[in-house]
Amino acid sequence: MSTRIAFLKGHGTENDFVIVPDPDNVLDLTPAAAAALCDRRAGIGGDGLLHVVRSAAHPEARAMAADAEWFMDYRNGDGSVAEMCGNGVRVFARYLQRAGYVTEGDLAIATRGGVKTVHIAKVASDGDSAAGDITVGMGRALLPEGDVEVSVGERSWPARNVNMGNPHAVAFVADLGHAGDLYSPPPFRPAAAYPDGVNVEFVVDRGPRHVAMRVHERGSGETRSCGTGACAVAVATARRDGADPAVTGTPVTYTVDVPGGTLVITEHPDGEIEMTGPAVIVAEGEIDAGWLEGVLA
Repeated sequence: MSTRIAFLKGHGTENDFVIVPDPDNVLDLTPAAAAALCDRRAGIGGDGLLHVVRSAAHPEARAMAADAEWFMDYRNGDGSVAEMCGNGVRVFARYLQRAGYVTEGDLAIATRGGVKTVHIAKVASDGDSAAGDITVGMGRALLPEGDVEVSVGERSWPARNVNMGNPHAVAFVADLGHAGDLYSPPPFRPAAAYPDGVNVEFVVDRGPRHVAMRVHERGSGETRSCGTGACAVAVATARRDGADPAVTGTPVTYTVDVPGGTLVITEHPDGEIEMTGPAVIVAEGEIDAGWLEGVLA
């Protein structure tokens, strides 16, 4: 291991990430290493870690290498592996742009949830080239059958089961304060609905096709934003409102406020969902490998 390891820090609507560029996949980023880097007091701090690897160099992504040069090897803040992170994809794309691997326009990024299409908006010639919004094709939502219920303290609510490549339970509440502190995973039932745990979104209405949410992200606790969660919320809200683009042939768009900002979600008649929002790189530096080896000893 080299004596120093490059890293960057970025966020998408304040869902923040440690970014570790490793094109040839030479670093041994164990779950413990990822958790140490994401520790907000003893490490760099982040909701998750974006390990930047060429698809051809990673055993989980080689089959996607013909379609996407880069693989987002994403880890939750506790070091566990996750299938997908919508805010993370935007920040991942922003890093590729900053590093000079890509420019404005379209690109494909491999994830454990499949290959995602990304569009980096072009900004005015006198603007900040890293300030434009990024749109991510998030794939299609699956709506598993069966009733689900989530609880906080003595309150319980029915929830909509939505899968965006990772599992979500979307509950509509009267007040976002009812979600509690969201440090611990809200209990849900039946247990069989989410054998590997679930991201839980609590949602209130703000206006026509405009909602606000809080989220407990599986493996991270409450985060300031969750991209796949915002998509799940938009789909669940559309169905609650009687809107289904597959039936009407008309796209439907929802504005979703998260504690860290605002995301715009559009569901198309073919089921494809697009998410648009900001992505910002705020810092870069070096990890001391001796420190990392020490905390893992």
